[in-house]
Amino acid sequence: MAGPAAVYSAEELSMLGDYFEARGAEAVLAWALERFHPRFALSSSFGAEDVAVIDMLWRLEPKARVVTLDTLRLPKETYEVIERVQDKYGIQVEVFRPEPGAVAEMVSQRGLNLMYESIENRKLCCHIRKVEPLERALLGLDAWGTGLRRDQATTRTEVKKIEPDPARPAKVKVNPIADWTSDQVWDYIRKNDVPYNALHDKAYPSIGCDPCTRAIKPGEDPRAGRWWWELDPTQKECGLHVAEPAPSLGK
Repeated sequence: MAGPAAVYSAEELSMLGDYFEARGAEAVLAWALERFHPRFALSSSFGAEDVAVIDMLWRLEPKARVVTLDTLRLPKETYEVIERVQDKYGIQVEVFRPEPGAVAEMVSQRGLNLMYESIENRKLCCHIRKVEPLERALLGLDAWGTGLRRDQATTRTEVKKIEPDPARPAKVKVNPIADWTSDQVWDYIRKNDVPYNALHDKAYPSIGCDPCTRAIKPGEDPRAGRWWWELDPTQKECGLHVAEPAPSLGK
């Protein structure tokens, strides 16, 4: 078990990001585990990237922590793959859900499917169902990991393998497969027989909540199925990985 986490300055994290840029995902995860375990956890939505990282983590540290956000509106296939991952690796995923009162108030004021009405409404829903639960999931952690890749979206092209968390300056953010391609992710999954979400076989490269995700058409951008009714790709983030003011429910 590691002792208290070292405090890294932005400059030190920049240097670490540069150092690990030429090193593999396993080396990045090994560093994070050595420095921070058990105050390090992977935040997983159980898409292809995340299950690949879970497999790597488990091989390095079978007791590595995995947290997930159950928005209460996930596809059944996502719940199924969580069970399969737990069974294969013998881990207990730590599940965080939205506050019932906040969900009830939001639905009462703006409706169950408020997200289709405006970007403001969609970001509010994401904040209540995802961002606030993540804040609770990260309490007590010094660092957290993701499956972010640079070629996933225009909003992620500058992601570094180790970096300060833009939304939570006191925490270190670890993105071990930032430089991977989708083909590399799937090569790893197949080589290591990693359980994955069945929706990936139905043209869902990116999977979020059930009402906010659809299959993509041939030739479409991989993120086209996320919030498909929104046309601005620079807005296609839920708030987990960006620093922005918390939306207000208001009255």
